[in-house]
Amino acid sequence: MSTDTSTDNAASTEIAQGDSTDAAVRPRQRTAAGVFSGSVLPPLVLGAFVIAGWYGISYGLLDERRRFLLKPPHEVLAQGFLDWPTFSEMLSGLWSSTQVAMIGLVISIAIGFLFATVMSQAKTIERAVFPFMVTLQAIPILAIVPLISFWWGTGQRSRIIVCVIISLFPIIVNTLFGLQSAERGMHDLFTLHHADRVTRLRKLMFPAALPAIFAGLRISAGLSVIGAIVGDFFFGRGDVGIGQLLRRYANQLMGEELLAAVILSSALGVTVFMTFGWLQNIAIGKWHETSGGGA
Repeated sequence: MSTDTSTDNAASTEIAQGDSTDAAVRPRQRTAAGVFSGSVLPPLVLGAFVIAGWYGISYGLLDERRRFLLKPPHEVLAQGFLDWPTFSEMLSGLWSSTQVAMIGLVISIAIGFLFATVMSQAKTIERAVFPFMVTLQAIPILAIVPLISFWWGTGQRSRIIVCVIISLFPIIVNTLFGLQSAERGMHDLFTLHHADRVTRLRKLMFPAALPAIFAGLRISAGLSVIGAIVGDFFFGRGDVGIGQLLRRYANQLMGEELLAAVILSSALGVTVFMTFGWLQNIAIGKWHETSGGGA
């Protein structure tokens, strides 16, 4: 009798283990199966609606004489991307703008980290500097173009200056916020152990600030691309950037080339944004619960 009971208990245990194993496997299978429907399918569906709306505007709302205002997608693909002389010209301009954007972003990161670190150490410095940072962010670029041209000319240097002006503020704000977000209890613990300012910055404040820092970097990375393109519009000397091509295509009513250049510019901004999202996942993805969103 006891043997039958033990046999039944063993069988019950095996069934329970099998059910728990299936229950553990099923969520993983659902997660793997839901990657496409959760992450890939929505943008594909929205992209299909955008292309359908694009065709609808080109052929439904615009008559043939005004269709140059918005060429249909297949003509943009044929003349903007499949025509190699035009496409190679745009790639060359895109590379020039990428170089300007990256140089401007590196300078903004260096200046932003320096200012945010100094401001985090003294409230007086923060109160003195922060209003001028806000003022710099609020200045219309068009209003100071003559000054930039006078001091730095109309070449690549002026375009870099525009990138720095546009992309500096988010780095300072987010880095300063992150440095000031460390827990008060941890500060008290470091004070108890007589930690100096450098140790506190290196082991407490900067690790706590990493999520906010990467958020600022992702914003500023996109803004640096915009700054490079805007600089191309205003300063036309030096290497031809994608902004100069945009202006030329718009002036000459080259609709297909104009839309292709706009798509390439947007692709550059998305690529830079996603690159910093990938770096964020590498740096803090193992321990920060909100990392990876949109990366």
